[in-house]
Amino acid sequence: MSNFPKNSLYLVSSEEYCKGKKTLDIAREAVSGWIDVFQMREKHKTKAELIALGKELKQICAEGGTIFIVNDDPRIAKEVEADGVHLGQEDSEIFTLEETRKILGKDKIIGLSTHSIEQFEIANQADLDYIAFGPIFSTKTKDYTIGTRDIAQVMQIAKKPVVFIGGITLENVDQVLREGAKNIAAIRSIVEADDVGERITNFKLRMRNHQED
Repeated sequence: MSNFPKNSLYLVSSEEYCKGKKTLDIAREAVSGWIDVFQMREKHKTKAELIALGKELKQICAEGGTIFIVNDDPRIAKEVEADGVHLGQEDSEIFTLEETRKILGKDKIIGLSTHSIEQFEIANQADLDYIAFGPIFSTKTKDYTIGTRDIAQVMQIAKKPVVFIGGITLENVDQVLREGAKNIAAIRSIVEADDVGERITNFKLRMRNHQED
């Protein structure tokens, strides 16, 4: 099973939130800013468009030493030679974890979204490399939130890395980190920034401060 980076900042990029920028431009800025993980999350592109974009993103990430993850589809992840795939709860009904592992192989990263303690406990026993937990705060991608109340419990029982996601910004990230979170994911808070690299640096400084506490 692959190693997921410790204390990582994870960027989920989607052109619908990029304020006119292209995903490739965001990726170049993010990789230059030392983002740890970059996920391609494009809900409105064809399979051919996703493959073409994925191949370019893979090259950008590989040159900068950034882990490249494809959202939703392990077949596309394999086609573009991504480092792994991220599955939502619905995706895992289309592609079982066993099938996903068979498609990608044992050395690739598989992540899964969870939205409750119950879902997390099931994922905690599964063949996964990391588990996403959220949405912690209000976000345009989900119509509900679960708040920070379960973070400490999740971290106490976690057998693999946990990535906390959902409306996390520089203004509220300390609340998440104080509860014990080690890995943070963001979408709009980074892609909408005027200076993506500077925003990444600021997030990482906050994370480092909590690691030292």
